Amino acid sequence: MAHSGDLLDDLSKPVGSALDLIGHTPMLEVKGIDTGVCRLFLKLENQNPGGSIKDRVARSMIEAAEADGSLKPGGVIIEATAGNTGLGLAQVATLKGYPLILIVPDKMAREKILNLRAMNVDVRLTRSDVGKGHPEYYQDMAQTLAQSIPGAIYVNQFENPANPAAHETTTAPEIWAQMDHDIDAVVVGVGSGGTLTGLGRFFRRVSPKTVMVLADPVGSILYDYVKTGKIGEAGSWTIEGIGEDFIPVNAQMDLVGEAYAIPDRESVETARLLLRKEAILGGSSTGTLLAAALRYCREQTTPKRVVTFVCDSGNKYLTKVFNDFWVAAQGFSPRDLHGDVRDLITKRYAEGGVVSIGPDDTLLTAYNRMRSSDISQLPVVDHGRLVGILDESDVLAAVEGRDAQRARGFAQPVKSAMTGAVRTLSADSPLEDLAPIFERNEVAVVVDGEEFMGLITRVDLINHLRLTAR
Repeated sequence: MAHSGDLLDDLSKPVGSALDLIGHTPMLEVKGIDTGVCRLFLKLENQNPGGSIKDRVARSMIEAAEADGSLKPGGVIIEATAGNTGLGLAQVATLKGYPLILIVPDKMAREKILNLRAMNVDVRLTRSDVGKGHPEYYQDMAQTLAQSIPGAIYVNQFENPANPAAHETTTAPEIWAQMDHDIDAVVVGVGSGGTLTGLGRFFRRVSPKTVMVLADPVGSILYDYVKTGKIGEAGSWTIEGIGEDFIPVNAQMDLVGEAYAIPDRESVETARLLLRKEAILGGSSTGTLLAAALRYCREQTTPKRVVTFVCDSGNKYLTKVFNDFWVAAQGFSPRDLHGDVRDLITKRYAEGGVVSIGPDDTLLTAYNRMRSSDISQLPVVDHGRLVGILDESDVLAAVEGRDAQRARGFAQPVKSAMTGAVRTLSADSPLEDLAPIFERNEVAVVVDGEEFMGLITRVDLINHLRLTAR
C-alpha cells in the first residue's frame, strides 16, 4: 500500500487548460471478475476531461487542421458522430473558440445530446436506419453541409489521418509504459478505426507478439469481414460508438488477429457487471470490449496479459444501459411471458416503475411530476388501488381563473380534479383488447383484481411487436 507521502508526490501540478488534461489516463487491473488464467487491465479513458477516449482524437484532428491551414480563426467545425467524438470535439472547440455543428443519428443517448447542447453545440439529428449513400445518412449530411458553409471543415474522423496518429503517439506509448513493455493482447472496438490502427501500428513495430483483438457488436459487418474477408449486409445494433456498416478508411483491418461478435444483451450485462464488481461506471461500448476481452481471456490455456478500455463514462447512459426499464423494453431482461397484456408492461407500479400521484396530494405536486417526467397524465393510486386518472386538461380546468385564485387552485387535492371513472383492463386480457382502447385515444390501465399493475401505450405495443419480430 502506498504511503500518503508517495501519493502526494504523484499528484500533478495545476495546468492552464483542460486540453492539458487529455491523456495520461490510469490503468486498472480487473480483480472482481473471472478472467481465467489471464490478467486483464483496463485503460480508464473515462478519466479524460470530456469523459472519453475521443478527447485524444478530437484534439489531434483540430490541431492538424489548424496546422495545415484548413481551419482558420472563425472557421466552423462540422462532424458526423454516433458517439463520443462529438463530445471530444465540443471540448476542444469550446476551448479554442470554434463554432461546432454535429450531425448525429437519432439513437445517440439523450445525455450526450443534452451535454452537447449545454456547450452551445448545434446538434442536428438524422436517421439511424439508413446507410452510406443515403442523403439522410449522418456522414453524407455532414459532408454536404460543410461544402455549403464558407470556412467550414468536415472533420471526417473516418478518413482523417490525425485520428489514428493520436493513438499511435499518445495512447499506445502510455499503455506500453504502464504495462512494463509486456502485453499479449489489446481488445478494441472499431467505430472510425483510429484506435485499432494507431495501437496496431505501434505494437506491430515495438511488440510483434501483441495480438489486436476486435470486439464488434452483432449486426456490424466488421466481425464477418475479419472471419471471411467478405463485406456482408449490415444489421442493426443498440450499442453506441462502435460497429459499422462499411469499412472506414482509417480501419486497417489486417491488424486484427482475433475477433468476437458480441450481442447487445451481453454488452449491456457486462457493462452492468463492471459496475457491480469493480465499481467502474463505463458506457455501452465498454461493455462490448469487456465482454470480448473476457471471452478471449477465458479461452486461453496459458497466462496472458490483456488490455482493453473503459472508453467513456456510463453517466452518459443512465437512462439506457443502467435503466432497468429501458433494459426490459429492449428485451434484455429475463421475463416470464404470459401471452396476454401483462407482457407489454415494462414499467410496473409494484416495482416503482410508474410515476403516479395520491388522491390527497396537491395539484401543484401533480403538475411538477408531470413536468419532471415529461408525461401528460398520472394514475391516481391509493394504497395500491387505482382510484382515478389525472391529466393535463384536468389540472388546467382546476387552476384557470383570476390570478388571485390560481395559487388556491394549485393547492387543491388531486381527488377534486381527477377523473374517477376509469376503464380498466384485466391483466389476463388478450392483446386484441388493446385496439379499441387506442382507437379512443386512451392508454390501457391494467389491473389484477383490485391491484393496479401499470399502463400500456401505443409505443409499448409497437415495441412488443418489434421484439417479437426478431
